[in-house]
Amino acid sequence: MSSKNKLNADDKALFRQLMSGTRKLTQDTIVHAPQRKKLHQVPEKRLLSEQIDNSHYFSDEFQPLLATEGAVRYVRSDVDHYELKKLRRGDYSPEIFLDLHGLTQQQAKQELGALIAACRREHIFCASVMHGHGKHILKQQTPLWLAQHPLVMAFHQAPKAFGGDAALLVLIEVEEWLPPELP
Repeated sequence: MSSKNKLNADDKALFRQLMSGTRKLTQDTIVHAPQRKKLHQVPEKRLLSEQIDNSHYFSDEFQPLLATEGAVRYVRSDVDHYELKKLRRGDYSPEIFLDLHGLTQQQAKQELGALIAACRREHIFCASVMHGHGKHILKQQTPLWLAQHPLVMAFHQAPKAFGGDAALLVLIEVEEWLPPELP
């Protein structure tokens, strides 16, 4: 016996007798799917506010003391110098990239502020900032700006795989993030 015909003739007749006089229901209501915001969608106003807040730290007048010999590098005083070595060797691979090619200094500052805000929001620890060679303006200014920001833990000239001397690998201080516990 096939799986379609499990009812015998008496059962089928009983079903038809019970269902006589009924009609098929028509769907008269519309069910709308709930509109949900994306988890990582941030309002435009908040993005602009974060960008302005984080670019506030960048001054053209202040000149932090950076190493003049060798590769461009910086480590905050409360951060272990071993982090610089890890950056130099390429132990950290960047999760986000910022390309400053073709931007003015003001635009570059704003984009750096937006990058730091995005790293904090998305819990990204390592970022790559590609400033390029060009006229060496952004190449000289970018390390000076980054050294002024309190959330920048360290940066080092990127390894060849991530842009060499035309880029910097930056470690951003992010809040510890623990996923919610399951019940």
